[in-house]
Amino acid sequence: MAIDIWTEKYRPQTLGDVVGQKNIIEKLKAFVSEKSLPHCLFAGSAGIGKTTSAIAMAKELYGNQWSHNFMETNASDERGIDVVRTKIKNFARVKPLGTDFKIIFLDECDSLTPPAQQALRRTMEKYSNTTRFILSCNYPSKIIAPIQSRCAIFRFGPISDKDIKKRLGHIAEEEKLTIKDDGMDALIEVASGDMRQATNLLQSVAITSKKIDQDAVYTIAASMRPKEVKKILTLALDKKFLEARKILAELMLERGLSGIDVIKAFHKEILDAPIDEKKKAQLIDKLGEYEFRIVEGGSEDLQIEAFLAQVSAL
Repeated sequence: MAIDIWTEKYRPQTLGDVVGQKNIIEKLKAFVSEKSLPHCLFAGSAGIGKTTSAIAMAKELYGNQWSHNFMETNASDERGIDVVRTKIKNFARVKPLGTDFKIIFLDECDSLTPPAQQALRRTMEKYSNTTRFILSCNYPSKIIAPIQSRCAIFRFGPISDKDIKKRLGHIAEEEKLTIKDDGMDALIEVASGDMRQATNLLQSVAITSKKIDQDAVYTIAASMRPKEVKKILTLALDKKFLEARKILAELMLERGLSGIDVIKAFHKEILDAPIDEKKKAQLIDKLGEYEFRIVEGGSEDLQIEAFLAQVSAL
């Protein structure tokens, strides 16, 4: 028996069901009401409703015929100029079924190469009478200006803690789960505004237990707890570098944490740490430097240790 993936099972089917993007959803509802749609650019981080909003809008526009008038493709898988000239162009030139226009949803379009974006710009212009493009990306700055100028830009923000809690509560009720208060706080903390991550994490924890608590969440998430991060930072600030290094190394080995995971955990805790603003600014500056080194290929263990050494030297 196949196991349902909860992010698909509980995906909102209408725009009214989409949570956390009230202002944007109101505008999209107006497009549906008028049966009219410009080219759109959905920008924002992962798991905050960009794809869900596009699919929900297509279902409301086309009803049962939505799958015939809606094509979804991922630019990170097919990022060259050929996919624009063949797959996208072939779908765009076909007459829509029972409506004035169809929709091409191009996910992760910031992965398209510059030549592919130039080809896409011309395709958007040529077939605008019968096709609307919805481009989705994490980094709109990577989209060339001619494409941005052709689109209505919608900037999606992270889902609020309140909305994540409400949605997870609904899923828990449907799946007969009990989420303790500390478990819900842990889910929200790890998700950081990403509804998809929160849902996937809840499903992963639910496989092992119907009662969701903090320990279960952090164990499955393989992430650092706030109190652990606070302890390491406190030791480093107290000039106890070797002790802080030992605890962090044990946690990274035990949970398989990446350097970027640790950097993000430190970032959250530094902002709330009881230290003066100048010292916070210095720590964030150093944190950014070491994150860049890790992304560029530096040794994660060495860079994290170097950051702790910098903290101890302040």
